[in-house]
Amino acid sequence: MAMNNPQQAYANNSVNTASPGELTLMLYNGCIKFIHLAERAMKEKNIQQKNINVQKAQAIIRELSITLKTDTDLGKDMLALYEFLHERLVEANIKNDPAMLKEVEGFVVEFRDTWKQVIQINRRMQHVGAGGRV
Repeated sequence: MAMNNPQQAYANNSVNTASPGELTLMLYNGCIKFIHLAERAMKEKNIQQKNINVQKAQAIIRELSITLKTDTDLGKDMLALYEFLHERLVEANIKNDPAMLKEVEGFVVEFRDTWKQVIQINRRMQHVGAGGRV
């Protein structure tokens, strides 16, 4: 089946060819995007769009939680943070509270930025391991 939408084809290809680390980065970016859309919908008093976008952000946090390895203290701590963020998103949605969305966004941005650094370090290490120089 041919894709008529080149942007959709690119997005599908990006997901299909991404490494697990890059997929995690995409999830963080998606979560931030949906939080921004929910914030805008709150300002515009568009309850339906706010609800849809908060639920999309919640789904991403759930996905991050499900795929997390919890056999280390760090994994367990991250799971607790994801559960906290999910609860805050639910609360923000119910209370229509943009400050709670901003709070969650702050955490997700920090996670995303840290994850980006991890990916960059791994790439450099792989390059050095393959005989390249930094």
